[in-house]
Amino acid sequence: MKQIVPMSNSSLRGIFLSLILIFAISVISITINVYAEDEIIVKSFAFEKSTIIEFTNDGKEEVYSFRIWLGGDYNFESFKTENGWLGEKNTVGVIIFTSTESLKQGESVKFGVKTNESKPGINWKSLDKKGEQIEIGKSISDDWADHVSISKNTGKGILENSLFRIIPDKPNAGGSIRVTGESFGSSQQFEFFIDTKKLGFFDTDKKGHFITTFQIPDNQKSERVDFLVRDKSGEEKKISLILGNQGTKIPSSEIVKLTIKGLPEIMYRGDFLEISGTAQPGSAITASVKNSDNEVINTRTAEVDAKGIWQLAEPIIVPLDAVFGRYSVEITDGRETILRTWTVESSKVIVIAPTHLKFLPGETLRFNGTAIPNQSIEIILEDPLGNEKISNIFKVDSTGIVEFEYRTAASLDLEGTWTLIATQGQHKEFIYVGLGVLPSIPVNLEFDKLNYKSTEDAIITLIGKPSEVISLLIIDPSDKPKGETISITLEPDGRGRYTLDLDGFSSGVYAAIVSKGNAKSTETFTVGLQTGSGEISIVTTKLDYEPGESILILGETKPNILLTLTLIDPDENEVKVKDTFSDKNGKITESSFRIPSEAKSGMWKINAKSGSNFDVVEIEVTTVTIEGMVITVEDGESIPGVGKTITIRVLGAKQTVNIEIIPEKGEIIELSFVASDEGKIIIPWIIPPEIEPGPYTFKATDAYNTAETIFELK
Repeated sequence: MKQIVPMSNSSLRGIFLSLILIFAISVISITINVYAEDEIIVKSFAFEKSTIIEFTNDGKEEVYSFRIWLGGDYNFESFKTENGWLGEKNTVGVIIFTSTESLKQGESVKFGVKTNESKPGINWKSLDKKGEQIEIGKSISDDWADHVSISKNTGKGILENSLFRIIPDKPNAGGSIRVTGESFGSSQQFEFFIDTKKLGFFDTDKKGHFITTFQIPDNQKSERVDFLVRDKSGEEKKISLILGNQGTKIPSSEIVKLTIKGLPEIMYRGDFLEISGTAQPGSAITASVKNSDNEVINTRTAEVDAKGIWQLAEPIIVPLDAVFGRYSVEITDGRETILRTWTVESSKVIVIAPTHLKFLPGETLRFNGTAIPNQSIEIILEDPLGNEKISNIFKVDSTGIVEFEYRTAASLDLEGTWTLIATQGQHKEFIYVGLGVLPSIPVNLEFDKLNYKSTEDAIITLIGKPSEVISLLIIDPSDKPKGETISITLEPDGRGRYTLDLDGFSSGVYAAIVSKGNAKSTETFTVGLQTGSGEISIVTTKLDYEPGESILILGETKPNILLTLTLIDPDENEVKVKDTFSDKNGKITESSFRIPSEAKSGMWKINAKSGSNFDVVEIEVTTVTIEGMVITVEDGESIPGVGKTITIRVLGAKQTVNIEIIPEKGEIIELSFVASDEGKIIIPWIIPPEIEPGPYTFKATDAYNTAETIFELK
């Protein structure tokens, strides 16, 4: 793989001149900011593997930085900037363009890039002076010859790249919708339908763009419908959406009071809250956040739906460097104004937040913050289904700074809300981030201990959305509900506390399930279990480990016995201690232990103890100094509906790594990834269903070294 180098001035000038002389090709700009007009206009010029992308600031906010990145197996090979702008390609393949002078309204800037394949889709993001996102989208370049052909066909209304969207994206029967589109035929008339029912006509402007408004019929059924745009020749573009409940529209004559909910009296650095409320249907609200000096530091807007409900499109997050003190937010719908205040305090021991609330699939999730200095911390990252994707135990240094990252796989990792669980001693925090979507706050629960006497009360700590009502159900040892479902209203800060009376609970293992809608969380607790008088036997699934690897502990003892598992390093330090239990068949299964990433080489021990009985298993931890590059392959998970996977690991790599999967006969499969700062690549790969079983050579190549291994695909 060639090292990334900037293009020469002559190369870029040649591309510019060729493209300008041939044709000015504009492309689709797919934006995610659906509640306002596009602030950034994007055009690009494509010729073979070279692309020139032009950004024009059409909004009021000044732009200080652009970020561009590619998807799939596309890579940037070189780039060029205009004078006054600097470009830098980071370790995950994102090019960051910055300037000390802002890009003001009406101004434009061009960047040239060269990629390993022609006409890639270029993802982009514009940022303000503070590094906050202004707008995000994707630019898709077509070959210039295709555009020349299309431009000559002025009679064609719907083109291959035509697109439109509906605002809001969850419309209701009887409600109004705004329809906006681009890259249609210029100055032409189109028809707009909901299923087979025509709602009206509209015309595009000279640039093939349109914005119009339609009313959904009151008697339209609340089900999935197709919205269609049709040109004169009968060509169609459609969007399929689910309508909200019919008959829930509030009459415009009814006055709906302006309210706000989801805002607690106390917040902490790193917190984020989903703010919503009510207002007059069809109106819009403005939220202005002020600091203790009464200075406006943030302004948000939201549309009010037909039910009179509004919600901020993006949650409010308290920055990690937020000044402690009193803050206020003023909410107005033009008719009423309300003021709410809260205090940012510092009582949290663990303060960690994601660098962004939303990441795109394929990007690296990054978290940073602070914790107790000079103590070990355990980090666990779970996907939207609660599956552990990665975890680590490491010692926080004297600065107290914590940094953690995980590179997502666009084809494997689920979109939705991901949860980072940080534990340090008795302190535990849940941190949420969105992959492909903005995060929503799920429901979580935690018991104050594992085992209780039947004469005790179990204290349950609950976490969810502020002021929402959640349901709690207890499942007994025979897998049947223990009593009725309990309704619990969380406090304004999203936390709650419930005391569970255990009188009448027989000895055994119970489960507590807390839920809200489709979101749920389950936690196990026990009643009346005792330490055992029988023998304990434990094993690990292997004897040799590397730093960062997880440990699966299996064993046997008497049924329903309490025991304590302890991981001990070669210096006899207790790295992790966890109370657990054997099931009704006497089986022990524990998968929450992991070798710390900074582990010392030598013989480690796992001690299982219950009463006076114990068992110890030794494992060897080997830390290898990597010279050059090493690639290994191992079997991965089998994902329902997707297929079998393998895990490819590369150590000692630098920059971009090209991986070739070479069969004895047939075509070579090529992959490309960017190594982490530690020189690692750990990536799951879906085995294509058409691939033949047999031995394959996996060859990794970076700018400096080559490594290979043989693995048999089954």
